[in-house]
Amino acid sequence: MKRIAILGSTGSIGRSTLSVVESYPDRFQVSTLAAGNNAELAFEQAVRWKPRVVSLADEAAAQALQSKLRQAGLSRNDVEVVHGAAGTVRVATHPEVDFVVSAIVGVSGLEATYEAVRVGKTVGLANKECLVVAGELITAEARKQGKSLLPIDSEHNAVHQCLRGGRMDEDGKVHEVERIWLTASGGPFLNTPKSEFASITVQQALNHPTWKMGKRITIDSATLMNKGFEVIEACRLFQVPPERVQVIVHPQSTIHSLVEFVDGSILAQISVTDMRLPILYALTYPERIPSDLRFSISDLRHLDFCPPDMKKFPCLRLAYEAAAAGGSKTIALNAADEVAVAAFLEEQIGFEDIPRIIEAVMAATPARHLESIQKVLTLDTEARLLAREIVKQRRRKGSPIGAIS
Repeated sequence: MKRIAILGSTGSIGRSTLSVVESYPDRFQVSTLAAGNNAELAFEQAVRWKPRVVSLADEAAAQALQSKLRQAGLSRNDVEVVHGAAGTVRVATHPEVDFVVSAIVGVSGLEATYEAVRVGKTVGLANKECLVVAGELITAEARKQGKSLLPIDSEHNAVHQCLRGGRMDEDGKVHEVERIWLTASGGPFLNTPKSEFASITVQQALNHPTWKMGKRITIDSATLMNKGFEVIEACRLFQVPPERVQVIVHPQSTIHSLVEFVDGSILAQISVTDMRLPILYALTYPERIPSDLRFSISDLRHLDFCPPDMKKFPCLRLAYEAAAAGGSKTIALNAADEVAVAAFLEEQIGFEDIPRIIEAVMAATPARHLESIQKVLTLDTEARLLAREIVKQRRRKGSPIGAIS
């Protein structure tokens, strides 16, 4: 019986994880949950799963949840409710937890994920930001502890599966690999001329042709920044340089990723687009167990591929530059992107201003490597403040932030 902690239990990955647990009650048990701000769903999950600990973001909400659980017949000894960053860390490091699913969006789950690795938990990563901003620290600690970092993000989960066709060390270092190919749908503006980018609206950018996702990740997919984040993730997870991670546009999104080996062989991972499958893979690795998640081979009739246009989508170029520099540059990249995307969604800036703000923040951030999670979080805060100031300047002047090549 594998005992599981879920960071982000009320989000889509968290709910999918609970669905997998429900399908395999003889294999998995929910031990702890971190539910963020969704107190109502947290109550339902606590009553259903009776975890040892539940964490909410807010102290008042945590107290209200504890009281509500008491009325439902669950005492503090049955389900303890904690709150804040310290509460999330407690969920991730609880002594009865074997496996931690890290699915909190943004840097909010960074400290808890790192602490889970530090105390020797096996971690399944569904959070891009953890590896983007602190991948060097997290992967180094995982190697030190001799524990696996198992990707749940579908593209990297696909790469992990393909790499089993070659040689991969226990610490994740790959051998015999020529390059990793990450597929991208291309987003809603794949065939839109660059000359029309200045007039792109929020509604157009949120209209993704393939996926229904949260607003930030949908905009990141439209700029190809999401794929840039995945390049950085792949570099950290599989210990390869950015020049050995290639992005290929594949509008059908049928093939999740490919690995090209030194002998010229290429392995591709194909499956249904259901996050329960990569979650199940991570939870059961190195086993594979039966499931009813089946892919129809007839869907392979038509597959298109083309290289990404980095002049049209400079966010991808900026991500490659950050991946090569590492450290502070990846922190600045993520922080500036989050601020710029939020400003675009609020119609404070234009679509083309997103990469301009990111490039300005990266240029203003000195290159250095951070020695602790607290220093990472401090630099993240500084980069966000700088990005917000640039957004304010843009709004006051009402003119472009600057050219981007």
